[in-house]
Amino acid sequence: MHLSDYKVLSFDCYGTLIDWETGILDHLAPLIKRAHPSLEPDEVLATHAHYEREQQRATPHMKYSDLLATVYRRIAEEWALTTSWDECLTYGHSVGDWPIFDDTMPALTKLKEKFRLVILSNVDNRSFALSRQKMGVEFDAIYTAEDIGSYKPSKTNFCYMLANLARLDVKREDILYVAESLFHDHEPASEMGLNRCWIHRRYGRLGSGPAKQSKLVNDCQFVFPTLEAFTTACLAAEKG
Repeated sequence: MHLSDYKVLSFDCYGTLIDWETGILDHLAPLIKRAHPSLEPDEVLATHAHYEREQQRATPHMKYSDLLATVYRRIAEEWALTTSWDECLTYGHSVGDWPIFDDTMPALTKLKEKFRLVILSNVDNRSFALSRQKMGVEFDAIYTAEDIGSYKPSKTNFCYMLANLARLDVKREDILYVAESLFHDHEPASEMGLNRCWIHRRYGRLGSGPAKQSKLVNDCQFVFPTLEAFTTACLAAEKG
């Protein structure tokens, strides 16, 4: 299929539209300085990815802001630091302060003219609402982990999205799933038979950032290093 064949773009948010690496590192900075100021950013992100994934598996119904607070406490324990629950909660509620990528708002504004835009995100509704204000567009549908009661990479999240989009007269073949994380997004989306675009934000860098390392061999229909490059290709396909 060509980019011009799709009617709906379903986006992961954090890592794809929101710069979660910067957000995580900025808000973990006080903890890092107290424990391991010499740690490389990717080491910190890998530690965060471990505890986040383990907590998501253990408590799939836990709201993301509370889950992040628990992740903060687990990291502090690993680094032999004492922390208050209020400090943990402050981190848990930091998601709305995580920055957007520079290309997110202009790209979404242009894409909104051609496609219906959907969000499938691993966060709670309050956190996403704060992030949405930064992006400047109205999404046609928003599905969060809080709505669904599980976290990606569970296929339950994708089944929930597809079932609800079907009620909006959207067929599976109309959807292009757009995401950065191979582990959280592309592995389950591939198993669900969705056509996919990899926004490879970490192109040229080792590791997988705040996501668990994936064993998936890239089998995406489309790959772009930025959302800007993806948008340019979409608009060119429409003209073609």
